[in-house]
Amino acid sequence: MTSAPHDVPTAAQLVAAVRDFLQSDVLPAVDGRVRFHARVAINVLGMVEREITLGPEQAREHAARLAALGMAGDAELAAAIREGRIEDDHALVTALEQAVRAKLAVANPAYPQD
Repeated sequence: MTSAPHDVPTAAQLVAAVRDFLQSDVLPAVDGRVRFHARVAINVLGMVEREITLGPEQAREHAARLAALGMAGDAELAAAIREGRIEDDHALVTALEQAVRAKLAVANPAYPQD
């Protein structure tokens, strides 16, 4: 998906290219502390790529979940939970589980989703 005025490669494609370069060319050529930091950079770039790709749809879904609970944002939901202004029911638990699953899809897609 591209957005005007940008063409291909997309931001996600650029991030993926850098991640692939680090993984295929840099990582095998280094060791010790540099190897560790290369692995961290590879993981971070993977997260950025997934957030760019998944983020817009996840944001729409999250906003819809919040609206269904009658909340305008995360801060309002957190305050409502702290203050006991929202019922601790299936709808709330489901919304919170879905929010965590969306975060995990970006941070660690290998984490079991069931």
